[in-house]
Amino acid sequence: MKLSDFDFDLPEGLIATRPARPRTSARLLLAQGDAISDLHVRDLGAVFRPGDRLVLNNTKVIPARLFGTRKRGEAVAKVEVTLLEPAAAGGWRALAKPLRKVLVGEEIAFSAGLSTRVVEKSDTDMRVEFNLAGDAFEAALQEAGLMPLPPYIAAKRPADAQDQTDYQTVFARHAGAVAAPTASLHFDAELLAALAAKGVEFTEVTLHVGAGTFLPVKVDDVTTHKMHAEWGQVSAAAAAQINATKAAGGRVIPVGTTALRLIESASKDGRIATWEGPTDIFIYPGYRFQMTDALMTNFHLPKSTLLMLVAALMGKERMGRIYAHAIAQGYRFFSYGDSSLLIPDERDA
Repeated sequence: MKLSDFDFDLPEGLIATRPARPRTSARLLLAQGDAISDLHVRDLGAVFRPGDRLVLNNTKVIPARLFGTRKRGEAVAKVEVTLLEPAAAGGWRALAKPLRKVLVGEEIAFSAGLSTRVVEKSDTDMRVEFNLAGDAFEAALQEAGLMPLPPYIAAKRPADAQDQTDYQTVFARHAGAVAAPTASLHFDAELLAALAAKGVEFTEVTLHVGAGTFLPVKVDDVTTHKMHAEWGQVSAAAAAQINATKAAGGRVIPVGTTALRLIESASKDGRIATWEGPTDIFIYPGYRFQMTDALMTNFHLPKSTLLMLVAALMGKERMGRIYAHAIAQGYRFFSYGDSSLLIPDERDA
Protein backbone atom coordinates (compact mmCIF):
# COMPACT_ATOMS: atom_id res chain seq x y z
CA MET A 1 0.00 0.00 0.00
CA LYS A 2 1.77 3.09 -1.31
CA LEU A 3 1.53 6.69 -0.19
CA SER A 4 0.79 7.71 -3.77
CA ASP A 5 -2.42 5.65 -3.56
CA PHE A 6 -3.84 8.39 -1.34
CA ASP A 7 -2.89 11.40 -3.42
CA PHE A 8 -5.27 13.68 -5.30
CA ASP A 9 -5.23 17.13 -6.88
CA LEU A 10 -7.02 19.77 -4.82
CA PRO A 11 -7.63 23.25 -6.26
CA GLU A 12 -6.14 25.86 -3.96
CA GLY A 13 -9.40 27.80 -3.94
CA LEU A 14 -11.23 24.98 -2.14
CA ILE A 15 -9.15 25.35 1.03
CA ALA A 16 -11.40 27.15 3.54
CA THR A 17 -9.86 29.91 5.65
CA ARG A 18 -13.08 30.82 7.49
CA PRO A 19 -15.99 28.61 8.56
CA ALA A 20 -19.53 28.77 7.23
CA ARG A 21 -21.88 31.00 9.21
CA PRO A 22 -24.08 29.92 10.80
CA ARG A 23 -22.22 26.70 11.58
CA THR A 24 -25.05 24.47 10.39
CA SER A 25 -25.12 26.13 6.95
CA ALA A 26 -21.99 24.21 5.94
CA ARG A 27 -22.54 21.74 3.14
CA LEU A 28 -22.79 18.04 3.93
CA LEU A 29 -21.90 15.27 1.51
CA LEU A 30 -23.94 12.20 2.46
CA ALA A 31 -22.40 8.95 1.23
CA GLN A 32 -24.60 5.90 1.82
CA GLY A 33 -22.83 2.95 0.31
CA ASP A 34 -22.32 3.95 -3.33
CA ALA A 35 -25.02 6.67 -3.27
CA ILE A 36 -23.98 10.30 -2.83
CA SER A 37 -26.31 13.17 -1.88
CA ASP A 38 -25.61 16.88 -1.45
CA LEU A 39 -27.14 18.28 1.75
CA HIS A 40 -26.32 20.77 4.50
CA VAL A 41 -25.41 20.11 8.11
CA ARG A 42 -28.78 21.51 9.16
CA ASP A 43 -30.37 18.52 7.35
CA LEU A 44 -28.88 15.96 9.75
CA GLY A 45 -32.20 15.60 11.53
CA ALA A 46 -33.58 13.95 8.41
CA VAL A 47 -30.66 11.51 8.22
CA PHE A 48 -30.09 10.36 11.78
CA ARG A 49 -32.56 7.94 13.38
CA PRO A 50 -33.94 7.57 16.91
CA GLY A 51 -31.49 5.34 18.78
CA ASP A 52 -28.44 6.57 16.88
CA ARG A 53 -25.63 7.58 19.22
CA LEU A 54 -23.25 10.38 18.26
CA VAL A 55 -19.87 10.22 19.97
CA LEU A 56 -18.51 13.73 20.56
CA ASN A 57 -14.97 14.72 21.46
CA ASN A 58 -15.28 17.34 24.21
CA THR A 59 -11.64 18.39 24.20
CA LYS A 60 -11.04 22.13 24.41
CA VAL A 61 -8.48 23.86 22.21
CA ILE A 62 -6.09 26.09 24.08
CA PRO A 63 -4.77 29.31 22.51
CA ALA A 64 -1.36 27.69 22.22
CA ARG A 65 0.54 30.34 20.24
CA LEU A 66 2.28 32.80 22.55
CA PHE A 67 4.51 35.81 21.99
CA GLY A 68 6.87 36.74 24.81
CA THR A 69 10.28 38.05 25.73
CA ARG A 70 13.39 36.70 27.43
CA LYS A 71 15.82 38.92 29.25
CA ARG A 72 19.58 38.60 29.77
CA GLY A 73 20.96 41.50 31.70
CA GLU A 74 19.74 44.59 29.92
CA ALA A 75 19.14 42.79 26.63
CA VAL A 76 15.55 41.82 25.79
CA ALA A 77 14.67 39.49 22.90
CA LYS A 78 11.35 38.36 21.47
CA VAL A 79 10.41 34.67 21.52
CA GLU A 80 7.44 32.95 19.88
CA VAL A 81 6.29 29.79 21.69
CA THR A 82 3.79 27.26 20.37
CA LEU A 83 2.59 24.63 22.80
CA LEU A 84 2.46 21.10 21.36
CA GLU A 85 1.08 18.84 24.08
CA PRO A 86 1.29 18.16 27.83
CA ALA A 87 4.61 16.46 28.58
CA ALA A 88 4.79 13.13 30.37
CA ALA A 89 7.37 14.57 32.76
CA GLY A 90 5.15 17.56 33.55
CA GLY A 91 4.71 20.93 31.90
CA TRP A 92 4.38 21.23 28.12
CA ARG A 93 6.31 20.28 25.03
CA ALA A 94 6.67 23.38 22.91
CA LEU A 95 8.27 24.87 19.84
CA ALA A 96 10.16 28.16 19.99
CA LYS A 97 11.32 30.73 17.47
CA PRO A 98 14.28 31.12 17.65
CA LEU A 99 14.81 27.82 19.52
CA ARG A 100 18.60 27.86 19.22
CA LYS A 101 18.87 31.09 21.21
CA VAL A 102 16.73 29.91 24.12
CA LEU A 103 18.65 28.45 27.07
CA VAL A 104 17.64 25.82 29.61
CA GLY A 105 16.68 27.54 32.85
CA GLU A 106 15.67 30.72 31.06
CA GLU A 107 12.34 32.41 31.74
CA ILE A 108 10.06 33.68 28.98
CA ALA A 109 7.47 36.26 30.01
CA PHE A 110 4.13 36.74 28.27
CA SER A 111 1.25 39.12 28.94
CA ALA A 112 -1.47 38.54 31.56
CA GLY A 113 1.12 37.69 34.21
CA LEU A 114 1.99 34.43 32.48
CA SER A 115 5.55 33.17 32.22
CA THR A 116 7.30 29.89 31.58
CA ARG A 117 10.67 28.37 32.38
CA VAL A 118 12.62 26.21 29.95
CA VAL A 119 13.47 22.95 31.76
CA GLU A 120 14.66 20.81 28.84
CA LYS A 121 15.66 21.43 25.24
CA SER A 122 16.35 19.28 22.18
CA ASP A 123 17.29 20.09 18.60
CA THR A 124 13.60 20.32 17.66
CA ASP A 125 11.60 21.45 20.70
CA MET A 126 11.68 22.12 24.43
CA ARG A 127 9.84 21.32 27.64
CA VAL A 128 8.56 24.24 29.67
CA GLU A 129 6.83 24.73 33.01
CA PHE A 130 4.49 27.65 33.63
CA ASN A 131 4.17 29.87 36.70
CA LEU A 132 0.40 29.27 36.85
CA ALA A 133 -1.76 26.15 36.99
CA GLY A 134 -5.42 25.14 36.82
CA ASP A 135 -8.02 27.80 36.19
CA ALA A 136 -5.48 30.62 36.63
CA PHE A 137 -3.31 29.14 33.86
CA GLU A 138 -6.27 28.66 31.54
CA ALA A 139 -7.51 32.22 32.10
CA ALA A 140 -4.06 33.75 31.52
CA LEU A 141 -3.49 31.61 28.45
CA GLN A 142 -6.87 32.67 27.06
CA GLU A 143 -5.81 36.30 27.40
CA ALA A 144 -2.23 35.97 26.21
CA GLY A 145 -2.45 33.36 23.46
CA LEU A 146 -3.75 32.99 19.94
CA MET A 147 -5.45 29.96 18.46
CA PRO A 148 -2.94 27.61 16.77
CA LEU A 149 -4.51 27.54 13.33
CA PRO A 150 -3.55 24.63 11.07
CA PRO A 151 -0.56 25.39 8.83
CA TYR A 152 -2.64 25.47 5.65
CA ILE A 153 -4.74 28.29 7.15
CA ALA A 154 -1.91 30.06 8.96
CA ALA A 155 -0.05 30.28 5.64
CA LYS A 156 -2.93 32.33 4.23
CA ARG A 157 -3.80 34.59 7.16
CA PRO A 158 -2.91 35.18 10.84
CA ALA A 159 -5.14 34.04 13.67
CA ASP A 160 -7.45 36.72 15.08
CA ALA A 161 -10.08 37.20 17.78
CA GLN A 162 -12.79 35.53 15.71
CA ASP A 163 -10.85 32.26 15.75
CA GLN A 164 -11.23 32.09 19.53
CA THR A 165 -14.88 31.20 18.87
CA ASP A 166 -14.70 29.70 15.39
CA TYR A 167 -12.01 27.14 16.27
CA GLN A 168 -13.81 25.79 19.34
CA THR A 169 -16.74 23.39 19.56
CA VAL A 170 -19.87 24.37 21.48
CA PHE A 171 -19.36 21.37 23.79
CA ALA A 172 -15.65 21.92 24.54
CA ARG A 173 -15.04 21.17 28.24
CA HIS A 174 -11.57 19.78 28.96
CA ALA A 175 -8.63 21.98 27.95
CA GLY A 176 -5.62 20.31 26.40
CA ALA A 177 -5.90 20.18 22.59
CA VAL A 178 -3.81 22.27 20.22
CA ALA A 179 -6.02 21.41 17.24
CA ALA A 180 -9.80 21.25 17.05
CA PRO A 181 -11.91 18.15 16.37
CA THR A 182 -13.12 19.96 13.30
CA ALA A 183 -16.16 17.90 12.28
CA SER A 184 -17.68 18.99 15.59
CA LEU A 185 -17.35 22.67 14.67
CA HIS A 186 -20.50 22.34 12.55
CA PHE A 187 -22.81 21.80 15.54
CA ASP A 188 -24.60 24.51 17.48
CA ALA A 189 -26.92 24.30 20.46
CA GLU A 190 -30.05 24.43 18.32
CA LEU A 191 -29.03 21.50 16.13
CA LEU A 192 -28.02 19.41 19.14
CA ALA A 193 -31.40 20.11 20.76
CA ALA A 194 -33.28 19.22 17.58
CA LEU A 195 -31.42 15.92 17.24
CA ALA A 196 -32.05 15.08 20.89
CA ALA A 197 -35.77 15.78 20.43
CA LYS A 198 -35.77 13.26 17.59
CA GLY A 199 -34.28 10.57 19.83
CA VAL A 200 -30.64 10.82 18.80
CA GLU A 201 -28.39 10.24 21.81
CA PHE A 202 -24.98 11.68 22.66
CA THR A 203 -21.89 10.40 24.42
CA GLU A 204 -18.88 12.55 25.19
CA VAL A 205 -15.30 11.30 25.20
CA THR A 206 -12.03 13.23 25.38
CA LEU A 207 -9.06 13.06 23.03
CA HIS A 208 -6.59 15.93 23.25
CA VAL A 209 -5.60 16.51 19.65
CA GLY A 210 -1.89 17.22 19.28
CA ALA A 211 0.07 19.14 16.67
CA GLY A 212 1.26 15.79 15.34
CA THR A 213 -2.09 15.48 13.59
CA PHE A 214 -0.63 17.76 10.89
CA LEU A 215 2.63 15.82 10.42
CA PRO A 216 3.04 14.44 6.90
CA VAL A 217 3.51 10.76 6.18
CA LYS A 218 7.15 10.40 5.08
CA VAL A 219 7.31 6.70 4.18
CA ASP A 220 6.30 5.26 0.82
CA ASP A 221 4.94 2.06 2.39
CA VAL A 222 2.17 3.53 4.53
CA THR A 223 1.92 0.40 6.69
CA THR A 224 5.29 1.31 8.22
CA HIS A 225 4.17 4.79 9.30
CA LYS A 226 4.31 5.48 13.06
CA MET A 227 1.49 7.61 14.43
CA HIS A 228 1.98 10.29 17.06
CA ALA A 229 0.37 9.48 20.41
CA GLU A 230 -2.48 11.52 21.88
CA TRP A 231 -4.03 11.30 25.35
CA GLY A 232 -7.63 10.18 25.56
CA GLN A 233 -10.28 9.09 28.02
CA VAL A 234 -13.43 6.99 27.74
CA SER A 235 -15.32 7.02 31.04
CA ALA A 236 -17.20 4.05 32.45
CA ALA A 237 -20.45 5.90 31.81
CA ALA A 238 -19.51 6.58 28.19
CA ALA A 239 -18.54 2.95 27.59
CA ALA A 240 -21.82 1.76 29.11
CA GLN A 241 -23.85 4.10 26.89
CA ILE A 242 -22.09 2.98 23.71
CA ASN A 243 -22.39 -0.72 24.59
CA ALA A 244 -26.10 -0.23 25.32
CA THR A 245 -26.65 1.35 21.91
CA LYS A 246 -24.89 -1.56 20.20
CA ALA A 247 -26.92 -4.09 22.18
CA ALA A 248 -30.15 -2.32 21.18
CA GLY A 249 -29.23 -2.35 17.49
CA GLY A 250 -28.54 1.38 17.26
CA ARG A 251 -25.76 2.94 15.24
CA VAL A 252 -22.61 4.33 16.88
CA ILE A 253 -21.50 7.36 14.88
CA PRO A 254 -18.36 9.23 15.97
CA VAL A 255 -18.26 12.89 15.02
CA GLY A 256 -14.74 13.30 13.73
CA THR A 257 -11.74 11.06 13.27
CA THR A 258 -10.48 11.86 16.77
CA ALA A 259 -13.59 10.40 18.42
CA LEU A 260 -13.40 7.42 16.06
CA ARG A 261 -9.76 6.68 16.82
CA LEU A 262 -10.43 6.84 20.55
CA ILE A 263 -13.44 4.51 20.63
CA GLU A 264 -11.69 2.05 18.34
CA SER A 265 -8.66 2.12 20.66
CA ALA A 266 -10.90 1.26 23.60
CA SER A 267 -12.86 -1.49 21.81
CA LYS A 268 -12.30 -5.20 21.38
CA ASP A 269 -14.57 -8.02 20.19
CA GLY A 270 -17.46 -5.63 19.56
CA ARG A 271 -17.48 -4.04 23.02
CA ILE A 272 -15.93 -0.87 24.38
CA ALA A 273 -14.29 -0.55 27.79
CA THR A 274 -13.06 2.36 29.88
CA TRP A 275 -9.85 3.91 28.63
CA GLU A 276 -7.38 6.49 29.89
CA GLY A 277 -3.98 7.06 28.40
CA PRO A 278 -2.18 7.59 25.10
CA THR A 279 -3.30 6.08 21.82
CA ASP A 280 -1.30 5.89 18.60
CA ILE A 281 -3.77 3.76 16.68
CA PHE A 282 -3.27 3.96 12.91
CA ILE A 283 -6.30 3.02 10.84
CA TYR A 284 -5.79 2.29 7.14
CA PRO A 285 -7.46 0.00 4.58
CA GLY A 286 -7.75 -3.53 5.90
CA TYR A 287 -8.62 -2.40 9.42
CA ARG A 288 -11.65 -4.15 10.93
CA PHE A 289 -13.82 -1.65 12.76
CA GLN A 290 -14.98 -2.70 16.22
CA MET A 291 -17.48 -0.02 17.17
CA THR A 292 -17.96 2.48 14.33
CA ASP A 293 -21.06 2.22 12.12
CA ALA A 294 -20.68 5.55 10.33
CA LEU A 295 -18.56 8.69 10.55
CA MET A 296 -19.13 12.42 10.26
CA THR A 297 -15.91 14.07 9.14
CA ASN A 298 -14.53 16.98 7.13
CA PHE A 299 -12.49 16.57 3.94
CA HIS A 300 -8.85 15.69 4.52
CA LEU A 301 -5.44 16.43 3.06
CA PRO A 302 -3.95 14.34 0.26
CA LYS A 303 -1.58 11.61 1.51
CA SER A 304 -2.78 12.08 5.11
CA THR A 305 -3.45 9.39 7.71
CA LEU A 306 -6.99 10.77 8.03
CA LEU A 307 -7.65 10.13 4.35
CA MET A 308 -6.39 6.58 4.93
CA LEU A 309 -8.85 6.21 7.80
CA VAL A 310 -11.72 7.30 5.56
CA ALA A 311 -10.57 4.81 2.93
CA ALA A 312 -10.54 2.07 5.57
CA LEU A 313 -14.17 2.82 6.42
CA MET A 314 -15.61 3.35 2.95
CA GLY A 315 -13.20 1.43 0.73
CA LYS A 316 -10.42 3.05 -1.26
CA GLU A 317 -12.22 3.20 -4.62
CA ARG A 318 -15.41 4.52 -3.09
CA MET A 319 -13.43 7.11 -1.15
CA GLY A 320 -11.88 8.25 -4.42
CA ARG A 321 -15.33 8.75 -5.96
CA ILE A 322 -16.53 10.67 -2.89
CA TYR A 323 -13.58 13.06 -3.05
CA ALA A 324 -13.89 13.49 -6.82
CA HIS A 325 -17.56 14.44 -6.31
CA ALA A 326 -16.67 16.87 -3.52
CA ILE A 327 -14.08 18.63 -5.69
CA ALA A 328 -16.35 18.75 -8.73
CA GLN A 329 -19.16 20.24 -6.64
CA GLY A 330 -16.93 22.84 -4.99
CA TYR A 331 -17.03 21.59 -1.41
CA ARG A 332 -14.72 23.51 0.93
CA PHE A 333 -11.88 21.45 2.39
CA PHE A 334 -10.01 20.97 5.67
CA SER A 335 -10.55 22.35 9.17
CA TYR A 336 -12.90 25.24 8.39
CA GLY A 337 -14.46 23.49 5.42
CA ASP A 338 -17.61 21.51 4.72
CA SER A 339 -18.41 18.07 6.12
CA SER A 340 -19.45 14.58 5.12
CA LEU A 341 -21.47 11.78 6.67
CA LEU A 342 -20.05 8.43 5.60
CA ILE A 343 -22.24 5.34 6.00
CA PRO A 344 -20.39 2.29 4.63
CA ASP A 345 -23.40 0.09 3.83
CA GLU A 346 -26.44 1.58 2.11
CA ARG A 347 -28.60 -0.98 3.94
CA ASP A 348 -27.78 0.95 7.15
CA ALA A 349 -28.98 4.24 5.70
